[in-house]
Amino acid sequence: MSELDRPVWATLQQQPHWGLGDERARRFKADINRFAATPDEAADSLDALTKLLQPGDDFVYLLQVPRIVVPPALEAVKEAPGVQMLATRRLEPDEGLRVLGDADAADMLALATLTEPGPFLARTHTMGRFIGLRVDGRLVAMAGERMRWPGHVEVSGVCTHPDYRGRGLARRLSAAVTAEIQRRGEQPFLHAWATNTAAVKLYESLGFVVRTAVNVALIKRR
Repeated sequence: MSELDRPVWATLQQQPHWGLGDERARRFKADINRFAATPDEAADSLDALTKLLQPGDDFVYLLQVPRIVVPPALEAVKEAPGVQMLATRRLEPDEGLRVLGDADAADMLALATLTEPGPFLARTHTMGRFIGLRVDGRLVAMAGERMRWPGHVEVSGVCTHPDYRGRGLARRLSAAVTAEIQRRGEQPFLHAWATNTAAVKLYESLGFVVRTAVNVALIKRR
């Protein structure tokens, strides 16, 4: 099985300081991201996953190629199909975009909260390199890196303020993030909802191809 089949698990194995748990189940710390994962669907793994979600906790996402099995003490709030895509064409760097950091964290969180590109919390920006575009001081678009392990880095957090959509900013930022990952000799990949045909077409235009369908579920304690 490829690490791409369980990208959350592969990431938390390589970046244990980002999360909580052990060799049977892991989840991200609450201010970094909302994903959790197991290495398989064995009973002890599902039990360990259950113990990571305490009563009153917010939901977490499961994202993987294998069929998701929800432990009896947990429930799926939402389940939906997604796609995983790999970059297949070399893209050119874009030097006109700003690298974002801790000083931009509040603006990044505000933009992500407004546009909902996927789970984005107070310290999500620490997962990788993020770039953005400001207009008159306001952050109007950004994109960056999320899941990662040696040789693979995910393009994520792509979002544009509603007032600035239709100007090709998502395409420009996605291409720039992809190009930087490629420059480092790593394979860019990303995820999109299967029903988000506009996003899938955008990524296809940049040379991404669908590798596989993925299963996504939001789970919480009953």
